[in-house]
Amino acid sequence: MKILEFDAQDLCSSLHTYLLITAFMANKRETHCNNQVDTFAEALATARQMQQNWLTYGVDFVNFYVEDVDGDWLETWANDEISGNYRLDAIKEFLVSNDSVAVKVRQHLGERSLFDFAVNLEESWRISESNDRLCAIRNLLAGEGNSVDTDSIRFLDLANILLVKLAEIL
Repeated sequence: MKILEFDAQDLCSSLHTYLLITAFMANKRETHCNNQVDTFAEALATARQMQQNWLTYGVDFVNFYVEDVDGDWLETWANDEISGNYRLDAIKEFLVSNDSVAVKVRQHLGERSLFDFAVNLEESWRISESNDRLCAIRNLLAGEGNSVDTDSIRFLDLANILLVKLAEIL
């Protein structure tokens, strides 16, 4: 039978370290909970103030919370939505078309969502610098977690011709 030997100083040091870490983690959890409670309390106070303003001022309470209430924002709202979706609609139409570039893109994407790709492509089109835009398109084509050789000539050609095609349709 073997008797384990313990160094009392090492044991005390390890126990002290354990207690410090445990106390720190408990304090960290408590601080995190306090932050959540503070955030909730602020949101609740804001909601109560809004409700009080509604009760006090009626429908005029909206003047406290909305700029340009009397403007034409309601009439022009639909126009903003329509013009904002032009690019996305054009990209979606292109991606489902029989265009040779669109077919290659769909083949490359495989099972990936065409709609998600279109949304991300539209967002990347907002990048003003053409080299940065090309880089964004390459990243979109590569996708996360996919094993794509991003240095292959075929992949680089696809990214380039997609960029050119988008420039034509947009």
